[in-house]
Amino acid sequence: MNVPKVELRNVSKTFFGARRQIKALENVSLSVEPREFVTIIGPSGSGKSTLFNLIVGLLEPDTGDICIDGDVCQDRISRVGYMPQRDLLLPWRNVVDNVILPQEVLGTPHEIARKKAFELLPLFGLDEFADAYPFALSGGMRQRAALLRTILSEKEVMLLDEPFGALDALTRKELQDWLLGVWRKFNQTFIFITHDVEEALYLGDRVIVLSSRPGTVVHSLEVNLPRPRRQGMVALPEFGQQVSELLEKLGVSI
Repeated sequence: MNVPKVELRNVSKTFFGARRQIKALENVSLSVEPREFVTIIGPSGSGKSTLFNLIVGLLEPDTGDICIDGDVCQDRISRVGYMPQRDLLLPWRNVVDNVILPQEVLGTPHEIARKKAFELLPLFGLDEFADAYPFALSGGMRQRAALLRTILSEKEVMLLDEPFGALDALTRKELQDWLLGVWRKFNQTFIFITHDVEEALYLGDRVIVLSSRPGTVVHSLEVNLPRPRRQGMVALPEFGQQVSELLEKLGVSI
């Protein structure tokens, strides 16, 4: 039996303010297998981003355990790569100098870090923009640069928090296919948050559904689409059936 790459056991998190407390997550249990692509959906305020902050180690749970490779892990920030919703590219650095930031944190010599970046720029469609600054990039290019920066953190687990949420529909579909290619190439474990049910199904091996606040896991759906995926699959009857199932679990009338 495989040891899960990431596992949460009865994890809860409450935030305390001056006048009230907000229970963000309650008894969340889930596991993600090595090299699995898991997508997470849930209503606004269901604690999806809090869940990522817990997994990456920016927050600690009030109760429950978070395990990496089967072990309860306190130093998760050194084990997990995290790409937040905004690309957070530094405006005073060009593309190459932005994407090598994790390598600099790891202490990699500058020239070696740049060499690693230049080897990957073509895969990310950025080879002609190595010296460009963020203001000159399209939204899709900025997201590619942000993901390359995350990949260069050299972590086996990648958390992607709605990376395509602000993009137009055509760019979003193009980047979905491109992201699946990156996932296959690097053989990593991807956990991906989205509000888009179709995107969750198209990308994921499995879709996890969170309830409204306090968020807890209410459903886990195995996606019955073969890989490699193609955009035409969204027209298949089984795709539509699974969309309906997820919408029902989200409490959306159809």
